Amino acid sequence: MAVISIERMGLLSVVCLSLFFSSAIAVDRGNFKTCDQSAFCKRQRALKPSQSPYRALLETLELSDSRLTLQLINDNNKVHLLLELYRLQGNMTRVKINELKPLKPRFEVPDVLIAEPPTEPLSVLSKDDNGVVLSLGAESQRLIVSARPFRLDIMEGPEVLLSLNSRGLLAFEHLRLRKDTQAQPDGAEVKESVDGDQQQDEGEKDEDGESDKEEDGLWEETFKSHTDTKPNGPTSISLDFSLPGVEHVYGIPEHADDLKLKTTDGGEPYRLYNLDVFQYELYNPMALYGSIPVMLAHNTQRTMGIFWLNAAETWVDISSNTAGKTVFGKMLDFVQGSSEKPQTDVRWISESGIIDVFIMLGPKPSDVFSQYASLTGTQSFPPLASLGYHQCRWNYNDQDDVKSVDQGFDQHDIPYDFIWLDIEHADGKRYFTWDPHKFPQPKEMLQGLMDKRRKMVAIVDPHIKVDSDYKIHNEITSKDFYVKNKDGRNYEGWCWPGNSGYPDFTKPEMRAWWASMFSYDQYEGSMENLFTWNDMNEPSVFNGPEVTMHKDALHGKWEHRDIHNIYGLYVQMATAEGQTQRSGGVERPFVLTRAVFAGSQRYGAVWTGDNAAEWDHLKISIPMCLSLGLVGVSFCGADVGGFFKNPSTELLVRWYQTGAYQPFFRAHAHLDTTRREPWLFGPENTALIREVIRQRYALLPYWYQLFFQAHKTGMPVMRPLWVDYPKDTATFTIDDEFLIGSDLLVHPVTEEGSRGVTAYLPGAGEVWYDVHTFQKHNGAQNLYIPVTLSSIPVFQRGGSIIPRKDRVRRSSACMENDPYTLYVALSPKKFAAGELYIDDGHSFNYDTKREFIHRSLTFANNALTSSNLCPDCNFVTSSWIEKVLILGASKPSKVLLKMDGKETPVDFEFETSMSVLTLRKPGMNAGADWTLLLQ
Repeated sequence: MAVISIERMGLLSVVCLSLFFSSAIAVDRGNFKTCDQSAFCKRQRALKPSQSPYRALLETLELSDSRLTLQLINDNNKVHLLLELYRLQGNMTRVKINELKPLKPRFEVPDVLIAEPPTEPLSVLSKDDNGVVLSLGAESQRLIVSARPFRLDIMEGPEVLLSLNSRGLLAFEHLRLRKDTQAQPDGAEVKESVDGDQQQDEGEKDEDGESDKEEDGLWEETFKSHTDTKPNGPTSISLDFSLPGVEHVYGIPEHADDLKLKTTDGGEPYRLYNLDVFQYELYNPMALYGSIPVMLAHNTQRTMGIFWLNAAETWVDISSNTAGKTVFGKMLDFVQGSSEKPQTDVRWISESGIIDVFIMLGPKPSDVFSQYASLTGTQSFPPLASLGYHQCRWNYNDQDDVKSVDQGFDQHDIPYDFIWLDIEHADGKRYFTWDPHKFPQPKEMLQGLMDKRRKMVAIVDPHIKVDSDYKIHNEITSKDFYVKNKDGRNYEGWCWPGNSGYPDFTKPEMRAWWASMFSYDQYEGSMENLFTWNDMNEPSVFNGPEVTMHKDALHGKWEHRDIHNIYGLYVQMATAEGQTQRSGGVERPFVLTRAVFAGSQRYGAVWTGDNAAEWDHLKISIPMCLSLGLVGVSFCGADVGGFFKNPSTELLVRWYQTGAYQPFFRAHAHLDTTRREPWLFGPENTALIREVIRQRYALLPYWYQLFFQAHKTGMPVMRPLWVDYPKDTATFTIDDEFLIGSDLLVHPVTEEGSRGVTAYLPGAGEVWYDVHTFQKHNGAQNLYIPVTLSSIPVFQRGGSIIPRKDRVRRSSACMENDPYTLYVALSPKKFAAGELYIDDGHSFNYDTKREFIHRSLTFANNALTSSNLCPDCNFVTSSWIEKVLILGASKPSKVLLKMDGKETPVDFEFETSMSVLTLRKPGMNAGADWTLLLQ
């Protein structure tokens, strides 16, 4: 990268970036803060449990149709807070805590909630000097407010579901004026009053338990060579939650760690702070590129969620009274009659803002997904082509290289939909441009892809080269759209182009302008088959603190510290809007982002960043994507083959086999790696890679249907087993296998040299069919599966029907009118059900004009029936049903197609050893009503 850019970046920038990269090939943990190095985290973590100074002033209680308000007082400093409680529709409770009279407004996160959540009435059941009991409506749910110390408990019947401040770790650092130490030479510092409370001398302790004089980092903090000026002083907030009966919590991505979150006692908390971390370490709670402050708690009785709506740097501590106990230890407790109930305690700590938390009470996993979706929206419905295979590297060198790679796929009969261009395609890293020497005719290149019904993605990063000859920079400057530094000048930092400015995407007018830059008359050389990749949008600042933006940079009246974790969401939001606008609102966008926050699911896809060609990185891709799916982001994938380093042939094949069964399927590689197009590893390995990519394409109808469901309901596409088997404790910690929807179970091979894997097949009384051999296996068992390099263990759930397109062509668009094959996997009770969804694959017409087909497929009583789930929808397809395979069937004497009042015989074959019935060319249109009768 640095060598390529010498002529454009200058020698100094090359040296800087070369040093940056050489140090980044293995992450330098010293570049990133620990809790002890983050003043507010250290300060908050030093607080002792069970010493809460907060008391509820019950006489201030006010109740309206939509909310309850109540003042809290910190008895140490007499500062008043305002508590707001809302009962929300859909079995949720919202809790907000802010200063009653702040010196100035504190930041409240905008643009994440899709609307102000609708409320339901609260009612007071009882009240005395100790507290108040409120009704939460259905099923004997109550909310109890205890006064001294302040505490909230949500109960259902006699059971406590969740408690707030039960450990007394609520802490709210109020805004204050800085003490004038020069005016107080004797050290008798005075803290300005916020609420008219008595002034404190230097010996009095604030709500953080320490005096201002003794604390470093309140008004200024230095990390390495960077100083954070903190003009607003200490503003951090904290609140603890207790979850009785809970041992398993999940979520709060993005971390390269197991699916089940670990306890953090004696170690680092999980950190949520979007950072550009190259070749990140595994199995630790360090921050990565995304931060979604949502946690799920699950046991056999209930699933709940906590959504902490705060965009500042956040740390999460987790403790459990069963942590470290072995299975034997838990059995011993049971035998000895131990009455200790499992409990998990969670503490959230954020640097600024307010406490705004949504408690999602489930009770089923699907309820929590629906509740969260009602707050922040569902996964965007992607264009069908984006669910195909993507070929990428840093960088395809020029137009001839693109053409050669494109032809290589055809020559080796491997389908793909998108080829990608990284930063070298632009003129000197000036985004929205093309290198005039390497890509002199971009429209010709795009047209060549379009002729084959393929597409391209080009990178557009949110750092803008400071160059007076660059139109984008000049327009942002003239419109005053750049982020400012603490002195009010344009904030500048180093990134790929060298010295760069950073657009202030928090401004709606900036986002609108950015969106307009994607119009075909502004983005020269672009066409309708060019889509966008937003990288480096944490934002990445090579010479900034922790490789990101200074916290005292300014976005209007707000500091960057307030909005940091939402910056990347705004970039993707504006880009997706630009892609939509360029077509007049007709075409769906496709935008890949690296940085995410709550709500990012509404705008496109995410990948897990700069991984490495190592077996452990292949393994970790599974829990990383599962964690994102649990908090709304279904469109997730990892760089197939690993971004850094060169994979062995075995690792590369295994990664293709894994990636083909993850939602976003893209191969990507670093500039310094050897080329690794799928046909470069010998004919045998090319055949293996070809086969698994073809498996992906055959399953596109199922993937597409699942994304439609995710878009409508919030259900994750790729999901842990416990989501569909919530009472099966054996599934609660499994993260080396996963479900795609409810009906496919995948156990990738992620161990080098593996000759077998053990997959857990859930569901007592259920059966699972090997999708390759159709062999039937009972559920609720650990199944050992011998494997070779060609093996990818995948099972279809008995009781399901999955549509496929087994005629695989060069791209998904080429398969548009091809016929379907239905795979009907019968349950032990000889029943199966599924769906078929069809639309044009690329426009919003499914939504604006209801142009789609949605069919229910049901097998019962020896009849397979297709019925219409959307009678008022109007879409016509040329696709037809070419074949039906019924697994676990009995041999019929004849098969009849009943359609349009007629009965027609259908040819069939029966394979006795596997009990597979194949119906050949029944011939009905995929959008029609019909029944196949087995007699």
